[in-house]
Amino acid sequence: MNSMRVSPVVPGSRPELAELERQIVAQRGGIPTLYKILLNSAPLAQGWEAMLTAVRKRACLPARLRELAILRIAVLNGAPYEFDAHAPEALKAGIAQDAIDALRDEKPSAQLAALDQLVLELTQAMTRDIEVPDALFARVRAQFDDTQLVELVATIAAYNMVSRFLVALRIEHEV
Repeated sequence: MNSMRVSPVVPGSRPELAELERQIVAQRGGIPTLYKILLNSAPLAQGWEAMLTAVRKRACLPARLRELAILRIAVLNGAPYEFDAHAPEALKAGIAQDAIDALRDEKPSAQLAALDQLVLELTQAMTRDIEVPDALFARVRAQFDDTQLVELVATIAAYNMVSRFLVALRIEHEV
């Protein structure tokens, strides 16, 4: 595998990062490789953690829908780190292992409920085409209130950022 393009910060090696590292550990139970890379820029690591924690833990969007979108984004953007990090979360959110595995397929939605399929359609449009066709948006709009719609779109946008960061810097699994 290609090596990472930025060196990870060794936790505990920079006293000025101690409080930020403590916050990351409190939210994540440790400091994953992604955060070891982000710690090269404390302001970005702090902002990243705040935003992604809001998306994952404070939003009212059902976890199942969030994790479906995240896993599909990981596949579409070629980010196995992201897929592997979220597959356990998808299981906890009630997504069956065969459905998780099917998200790797070109058309993964055959065995999923209609709402799941719709979320994957929106994910596909936002990830691959950027522009969401009016007809698709109208169908999504009919299923979600304003809060959930904002949270769904923000989740898809945020995890496209995550996967693109991972891929550009060739961030590998835990080191």
